[in-house]
Amino acid sequence: MVSIAIETMFAAHSLATLGPRAAPSGIAKTAAPAPWRIGDTGLDGDRQGDLVHHGGAEKALHHYPRDHYARWIEEEPALAGSLATAPAFGENISTFGLTEADVCVGDVFALGSAIVQVSQGRQPCWKLNAHFTRKDMARRVQESGRTGWYYRVLREGIVQPGDRLERIERPLPDWPLARLNELLYRRTLDFESLERMAALSELAAPWRELAARRLERRAVEDWSSRLQGA
Repeated sequence: MVSIAIETMFAAHSLATLGPRAAPSGIAKTAAPAPWRIGDTGLDGDRQGDLVHHGGAEKALHHYPRDHYARWIEEEPALAGSLATAPAFGENISTFGLTEADVCVGDVFALGSAIVQVSQGRQPCWKLNAHFTRKDMARRVQESGRTGWYYRVLREGIVQPGDRLERIERPLPDWPLARLNELLYRRTLDFESLERMAALSELAAPWRELAARRLERRAVEDWSSRLQGA
């Protein structure tokens, strides 16, 4: 059973600007004062600069594995400064011992007195490029499968330092996030798997719709705008 102590949660208390267009963003997060209230759209006090593509009920909380930091530094030592502390990837939750290989779509966790459910993985966008000053960072996150994931909030609640993130239900044991990432970005036209993906009621609607569009068009969507910016 997964049970991990939560010592800190992170929030963007104000928006920063990124890139030559000075786009508003909440990726630069810092430790939020405890206790942490989890509402239906996420952590109280957290802000997002683009409410079309970030935040909302299906992306209420972002979890990024701290386990990945060492691998990033191993691959590119120049990132060591950026990855000295969490939350380097704009996450609300950073933990050891839980990765995309261990987490399935639909997994339900108790988080303090709140109840949250894994809704989808993160689709990296160009703001990671600007945040890390690496023009290909979003694509590298996508290709690595080290994306992190989002939770929807099933029950609002309060989290205190030392409260645990504890998995209490797993309705889709055959759908780890690593499998979804493989399907989305590598085996992109595996139509049998896409048909199954489109039918996963626990998966966020935009991802089910993405699978349905691939099935209908027999083609992969253009990633350039998301990964590189307009």
